Amino acid sequence: MSRKIAFQGELGAYGHEACVTARPDFTPLPSATFEAAIEAVRNGAADLGMIAVENSTYGRVADVHSLLPESGLHIVDETFVRVHINLLGKPDAALTDVKEAHGHPVILPQCGEFLRTNGITGRTSSDNARAAREVASGDDRSVAALASELAADIYGLKVLARHIEDHARNTTRFLIMAREPDYTRRGDAGMMTSFVFRVRNIPAALYKAMGGFATNGINMTKLESYMVGGEFTATQFYAEIEGHPDDHNVTLAMEELGYFTDHLHVMGVYPAAARRHERV
Repeated sequence: MSRKIAFQGELGAYGHEACVTARPDFTPLPSATFEAAIEAVRNGAADLGMIAVENSTYGRVADVHSLLPESGLHIVDETFVRVHINLLGKPDAALTDVKEAHGHPVILPQCGEFLRTNGITGRTSSDNARAAREVASGDDRSVAALASELAADIYGLKVLARHIEDHARNTTRFLIMAREPDYTRRGDAGMMTSFVFRVRNIPAALYKAMGGFATNGINMTKLESYMVGGEFTATQFYAEIEGHPDDHNVTLAMEELGYFTDHLHVMGVYPAAARRHERV
């Protein structure tokens, strides 16, 4: 039986492209939302989940970091996908015909300069691949979609303009989620550990909690905060560090972190992607 990997979006979405790139031996499983993709892994409909977490142009994908800690899943890999945005239209359309381009709210700002230059109005869609499908099923040459070339192939659309993103290195990072963790692997480009924590209600708790990483020579690549349960006083932090919990210096730092937190949960230990160390 073919193994499946769930992603948010329809066939032809950038999440689909990430699945094809990172897990070509898995069958991509479209999911309407990130919650649905996570649930597909949780209930066994899929073996893995491909979850977009941040884009080099747009920044953090909204709400994802608050979803992952409650998912019950574990991060087992990361992958970086170069996002090429293309203007897709009807087979008989030309660039000069297009007055509207439909795409996800995240993707519209990533090609804003191209849209302005060509007098095209951006319209929001729940999914880039859905926008491509709807353009294909319609009969209006003035409407186009902002999507991948994979979507053009799937829905029989014409690439009216290729690689229209504003920034030449536009890249999205995805996390690959599974039901069970795997701490046994070691990556050629190093290891990453992701975790969430809440600090105790004492003065300078966050400063003290972070001190163990500095004194043990550990590079913290990400530290983000978000509210828990809609309360301004309940703040949870999402962090990523270079290293494996079995590394002596990481063990010491995590022990010190534990002294100043009332909640600490390791979400994943996984090989760092080689592209992590490329300049984006």
